[in-house]
Amino acid sequence: MLHQLKQAFTNPKFLVGFVLFMLMLLISLIYPLLSAFEPLDMVTTGFTAPGTYVSIADVANSDGIGMNVDASAGRLASVLKDEDREKMKDWMVRFGGVAEGDIDLSDTEALLEKWQATYDPAVPQKGLRNADKQAFVRLDKDIKAATNSDGLILAAKGEDGLEEVKTIAGNTYVRTGDVVSKIVMPLGADNFGADVMTKLTSSIAVSLRIGLLAGVIATLIGLTIGLLSGFLGGWVDNFLTFLTNIFTVIPSFVILILIANAISGTARSPMLVGLIIGLTAWPWTARSVRSQVLSLRNRDHVSLSKLSGHSLPRIILQDILPYVASYVVMALILQISSGILAEAQLSMLGLGPDTTTTVTLGIMMNWAQKFSAVLGGAWWAFVPVVISVAIITFSLNLMNTGLDQVFNPQLRD
Repeated sequence: MLHQLKQAFTNPKFLVGFVLFMLMLLISLIYPLLSAFEPLDMVTTGFTAPGTYVSIADVANSDGIGMNVDASAGRLASVLKDEDREKMKDWMVRFGGVAEGDIDLSDTEALLEKWQATYDPAVPQKGLRNADKQAFVRLDKDIKAATNSDGLILAAKGEDGLEEVKTIAGNTYVRTGDVVSKIVMPLGADNFGADVMTKLTSSIAVSLRIGLLAGVIATLIGLTIGLLSGFLGGWVDNFLTFLTNIFTVIPSFVILILIANAISGTARSPMLVGLIIGLTAWPWTARSVRSQVLSLRNRDHVSLSKLSGHSLPRIILQDILPYVASYVVMALILQISSGILAEAQLSMLGLGPDTTTTVTLGIMMNWAQKFSAVLGGAWWAFVPVVISVAIITFSLNLMNTGLDQVFNPQLRD
């Protein structure tokens, strides 16, 4: 067995799967230790795009450097999108008295001149909702701020009113390394304002623990039932096969939902969820082990052990188990993968672990769905989670395929 495991690391598929799995495991263990936040800390007030955020106050108080660069060009490009140009054109034609043929959307300078000469929020705008009117007011304000080349004046409240503190020219730049207060969020923030990267890495660790517990329990139950059923035969085999068939006929996920729903949300800890999944995922392992034991129980070395008067536990552990050990390892890997997916499915239905104390990959997907991250374009709230689940399950299945090629002579090159 040890020799075969050594051979597994020479198999390309197993090696790639093992490296991917260990990489995900290391990220889940190391990043939370380096993060400045806890997984459930509310860093911001809602969905926030990935990036590095600096304190505006610290930027304003930092010593800047004047550069020969037109800063307004970049600001204007970020404000004046194509859809904004269309809206400006529509307003000027409908309410500003400008002919449609006189407006060239590709000429930014001419477009701005016409807009500044025409737009007046006090003009009657029949047919526009109040929200649309306010949107034009905000757009005009953003355009004026973007085209302002005179800079800003910082003022502080004094005894005689506002007193000028500092004037910042429009072409003043500050090196980000000189800004004291910075918050780095590689994957942004979710609907609760929590750092997605910290929450994701913590979720991976919790989901792996759930999958490992579920896999071990399901494999042990399936292995025990399969060994006893296949070796003993008779009424024991009939009873255990009947029990296995009951769990096979009724979809395990349905049983899983019923059991999870019967337990209150606050009582569903990650380990309890793993236990529930493990107790419902053993039938296919039991059936597979039983079929292998049936072909082993009449072999010469097993018959010799029976004639020698060896005990049942000794025969099973020493004469049968080593021959199915390779399959048990592969079954364990698949059970871990299935456990992780089962937890994700349960959490998507709101039947996962308690969400007030922990977070899993399934819970993150549930929150992304519930708070319309997809419709809102907040891809960072669900795409990394989906990719993480895919990488973990893919790596485990790749490891299983590699082991199958090592243990199964018919699949060897």
